[in-house]
Amino acid sequence: MEFRFSAEDEAFRQEVRAFIRAELPKVREGESFTKKLAAKGWLTMSWPKEYGGQGAPHLRQLVYNEEMAYHRAPGQTMGADRVGPTLILFVTEEQKAQFLPAIVRDEITWCQGFSEPGSGSDLASLQTRAVRDGDCWVINGQKIWTSNAQRADYMILLARTDPDAPKHRGITYFLVDMKLPGITVRPLVQMTGQAGFNEVFFDDVRVPANMVVGEVNRGWYVSTATLDFERSGIGRVIGGLRTFEEVVAYAKATPARDSGGGTLFDRAPVRLALADVALSFEVGRLMSYRVAWMQSRGLVPNYEASMAKTFGTELHQRMARVAYTTLGLRGQLLGGEWAPLEGQIPMTVLQAVSLTIAAGTSEINRNIIATRGLGLPRG
Repeated sequence: MEFRFSAEDEAFRQEVRAFIRAELPKVREGESFTKKLAAKGWLTMSWPKEYGGQGAPHLRQLVYNEEMAYHRAPGQTMGADRVGPTLILFVTEEQKAQFLPAIVRDEITWCQGFSEPGSGSDLASLQTRAVRDGDCWVINGQKIWTSNAQRADYMILLARTDPDAPKHRGITYFLVDMKLPGITVRPLVQMTGQAGFNEVFFDDVRVPANMVVGEVNRGWYVSTATLDFERSGIGRVIGGLRTFEEVVAYAKATPARDSGGGTLFDRAPVRLALADVALSFEVGRLMSYRVAWMQSRGLVPNYEASMAKTFGTELHQRMARVAYTTLGLRGQLLGGEWAPLEGQIPMTVLQAVSLTIAAGTSEINRNIIATRGLGLPRG
């Protein structure tokens, strides 16, 4: 079966590529790439027009996401790709008026307060508490692995509001101003040397009662929508394709270091390993296309999003390992004149470690595929 985009979508693809070529280099000069995307209406192009979007078809959004991921451009924000769509579904008109325009204009940054030290894969066992006190909820507890918390303006937060309810109930979804008294953010330095994740502590943080999303004690069902939006992007597959193509080009151009002559690519183990990864990228692309097609038909991808997420993140890790072994000992260098591909492969290997954990572990996503996709029993 052959999949084709419309002529309009392909024309839009060329427009996106031209924009990236012109504007992405300016990021190094301190200009905001995402604000320029917001000015063009691209950050929220698939949102309904009444909320500041363009009402663009989901397949048009797919083309955009694919090009941004391939060219390593920051084409999305958390507010645009998961917070905003969740708010459109669940919040009051007053909350929409407060938050959605700011997301459309890229004036507000978000972080996601879901995971806790003892509640990651089993998220519904979370223990951060919220207790009603007059016109506020008082929150105490801790979140961890919170990306961008040190720079975020707001957090989407899950907290337990009924400790006696079954664990998937009694949870409420909040919008929390990160400047509120009692919030402490502690960056976590990863093995890459970067600090993208954080611990966040809540000590008697008073959140206004009108910052609840959806119904009190039914936040779990709101959070599943957020997670579906998070897991359905094509970037988890295409984000590694550019690096893979560079590794293939390197293998074809680099002489093999033995008496047999030829290049690294002429060695059967290298060639076959790269071919296997190339085929897997095409499979992952089609999985992501399926999710976008379902969305374009008004369907809600659930286990399909988990399939695309699991396959894409595990493929990225496999690609990193194949790239690492293809480059040989010099592939371990992070920089310097002897480092192939400017030392990006070791960093790719280190960064890939977290991919099958973030946004739901592969184990949790396999459970979703098994129970919701294959109809297998729980337990």
